[in-house]
Amino acid sequence: MIRARVVVASNRAAAGVYADTSGPLLVAGLRELGCAVEEPVVVPDGEPVGEAVRAAVADTVDVVLTSGGTGVSPTDRTPDVTRDLLDYEIPGIAEAIRAHSRDTVPTAALSRGVAGVVGRTLVVNLPGSTGGARDGLAVLGPILAHTVDQLRGGDHQGTG
Repeated sequence: MIRARVVVASNRAAAGVYADTSGPLLVAGLRELGCAVEEPVVVPDGEPVGEAVRAAVADTVDVVLTSGGTGVSPTDRTPDVTRDLLDYEIPGIAEAIRAHSRDTVPTAALSRGVAGVVGRTLVVNLPGSTGGARDGLAVLGPILAHTVDQLRGGDHQGTG
C-alpha cells in the first residue's frame, strides 16, 4: 500500500480565515487510487511547508502532495522550499501537470510547482485550487504506483 500525505500551504487557511477545499479533494483522490492517507496538514506557506515535508519523509511516507503556494505572488514560497529539500527533480511530472491544465486554464502556465524525490519519498507541488488538485490527480493517477515501486527499488520488468 502506498502511504501518502497532503500538505496544504495556505496562510489564510492555517490562520482559520477559511476552510481549505483542495486538501480534502486530494485526500479523497489519493484514497481512490488506493493510498493510505490521513487528513491534510494545513500550514502557512514557506518554511512550515519544509517542516511538514521533512516530517513526512521521517515518517517514511511514499508520496507527499503539497497544495498551494506555487504561484508568482510574493508569499508563494512552496516551490522554493521544496526545491531546497529535493535530492533530485523529476521535471516531467510538473511539466505534465501544467500541460494538462494549460488549455482550459491559461494561468496554469504561472504555476512554479516542482516535483522530485527526497530520500525515497516523491514530493509534488500542486496549485491550491480544486481544479489544480483534480488536474494533478489526473496526471499522477497513471504513474503513481510505478513511481513508488521504482523508489522502493523495484525493477523495470515488463516495461520494455
